[in-house]
Amino acid sequence: MPQRIVVCSTKVPFSYGGAEMLAESLRDALAARGHTVDLVELPFAWADRVQLLKSGLAWRLLDLTTAGGQRIDRVIATRFPSYLIRHPNKIVWLVHQMRQVYDLLGTPHSDFSEAPRDRRVVEMVRAMDRRALTEAREVFTISQNVAGRLKRFNDIAAEALYPPPRLEGRYRPGAFGDYVFTVGRLDPLKRCDLLVRAMKHVETPVRCRIGGTGPEREKLEALIERLGVRDRVDLLGWVDDQDVPALYANALGVFYAPYDEDYGYVTVEAFKAGKPVLTAADSGGVLEFVEDGRNGFVVPPDAPRELAARIDALWRDRSRAQHMGEEGREDVARIGWDQVVARLTGEG
Repeated sequence: MPQRIVVCSTKVPFSYGGAEMLAESLRDALAARGHTVDLVELPFAWADRVQLLKSGLAWRLLDLTTAGGQRIDRVIATRFPSYLIRHPNKIVWLVHQMRQVYDLLGTPHSDFSEAPRDRRVVEMVRAMDRRALTEAREVFTISQNVAGRLKRFNDIAAEALYPPPRLEGRYRPGAFGDYVFTVGRLDPLKRCDLLVRAMKHVETPVRCRIGGTGPEREKLEALIERLGVRDRVDLLGWVDDQDVPALYANALGVFYAPYDEDYGYVTVEAFKAGKPVLTAADSGGVLEFVEDGRNGFVVPPDAPRELAARIDALWRDRSRAQHMGEEGREDVARIGWDQVVARLTGEG
């Protein structure tokens, strides 16, 4: 039976990544299956601790039980703090919590310290999460990795539902060309610098092509110059949707080695295009798909020489690269919207 559904997500102005793609794709998938659906996004700010708490409070005060005099049957919340919304039929499809107060706390990727004020905010965010997530009728996550964190830190069990890529149906196998491809936000956690450093050590004429924008762009440019690999590395900037499938299709392989990734669309996109994936042993959700030597390669973190050796191996044995890509393609063939929508709407 068709439902009136609101998808809830957050928006960081001028930023666009996997979470935004997921919310938009979910909206479109629900609409394509006959539901009346809208996407509600509120800006998320965390420049200071007060802003962070206000962002959560904004969702808590929002009333999405009705719209235009008609009942909203269901809300599907995605990432912190959108799931703080109150609704009698709240479903959470968790992209991630605020990782800076959980698994990233105490690492260089979190700006929360041991100062008493920071500790209070950490406990407040965790308390908000416990209350809001236990209110939900059902809690799903986008990966086993996210589900594991949720169980470890909040003792909440959740079922993993893998989201299909936004350009589902447009990925196809192609030639095994002369470059390794990666695409996404240029952010320290994505570790594109590892691929650039590997280019210093490859022995074959392979290149790499890096698509995306973000705060790491200038550092990557400087690294390329310092290592003298300008002839091997292309920073493509923003890549239009119409160009992404061909870049995957004609790649030798795909690099994706973020630190403890929630899910990682790039992995699934690469496999849908029949390409092996090169990743790292601490890349989180990516490792739910990549098996070393079968459908890709897994190297130790921060090991550019070992990564270079695996890239050279793909170059020297394209038949093996093709076989690995075919294995990956079979692995992700089951990932599609029908199952996801059925579970999120209570119909499957």
